[in-house]
Amino acid sequence: MNVFDFDNTIYDGESTLDLFFYYIIRKPWLLKHLPAVLKAFARYKKGEVSLTEAIERYVPLVEKDALRVFDFEKDPPAFWDKHMKKIKPLYEQLRSEDDLIITASPDFSIEEVCRRLGIKRYLTSRVNRETGKIEFANIRENKIKAFMEAYGDAEIENFYTDSAENDAVLIDRAKHAFLIKGNKITQIK
Repeated sequence: MNVFDFDNTIYDGESTLDLFFYYIIRKPWLLKHLPAVLKAFARYKKGEVSLTEAIERYVPLVEKDALRVFDFEKDPPAFWDKHMKKIKPLYEQLRSEDDLIITASPDFSIEEVCRRLGIKRYLTSRVNRETGKIEFANIRENKIKAFMEAYGDAEIENFYTDSAENDAVLIDRAKHAFLIKGNKITQIK
């Protein structure tokens, strides 16, 4: 099985950050959260945020206004109509029928892009659409927990990521691992 991180791996950028900016345009009052959001992303990308800290400190920021912000049915298609162009061409060269996307991005967004790409399997952060609460933050060590729960001892033939630090647990599990920076792919295992 080929397993792909999503953001900065097959998507050119951070889709969740792009989603946040999509919402700022529609709901300008969200600008008040911009400093905290940018700080959280920077700390996450540098590997400075633990799973516990992310859940305790940053998840409540998202949950607080979630039901006032998200339209779980209408927003994903509208967002992806504008952002499909950010899927890197290299994904077409790498893809196979058994691909799995494993990402911290929210389920309501990733479901739509995977449907459009024909990807049947994905593990994401899960948002309760009735309460707006994040039920599972699919980051760092939670990614391997989600993988093991869904696929048990299944072999990861090839794993693709943009961050060896954030995805170390999946790199360890994979037979081969590749780092993607821009459109350059480097084998790291």
